[in-house]
Amino acid sequence: MSMFEIIMLVCFGAAWPFSIYKSYTSRSNAGKSIFFLLVVLTGYLSGVFHKLIYSFDSVIYLYILNFCLVFTDIILYFKNKRINDVN
Repeated sequence: MSMFEIIMLVCFGAAWPFSIYKSYTSRSNAGKSIFFLLVVLTGYLSGVFHKLIYSFDSVIYLYILNFCLVFTDIILYFKNKRINDVN
């Protein structure tokens, strides 16, 4: 387990609740990129697979948490897109 990996995941993960809150309350995708969200989601999924296959330790839970947060933001992206396309 690497302390630097933990710090990186905590720092990156700290931003997602704010992004989710903004997406939820604004009902807008302004400043959002689905491509960026999918790239980040792929990165976290790769981290989970790496932990499962090569070096399983408790850091996997941070990868899973961050994956879930980004996935939530993606769901809100499509929800907001549908709302904005109707208007």
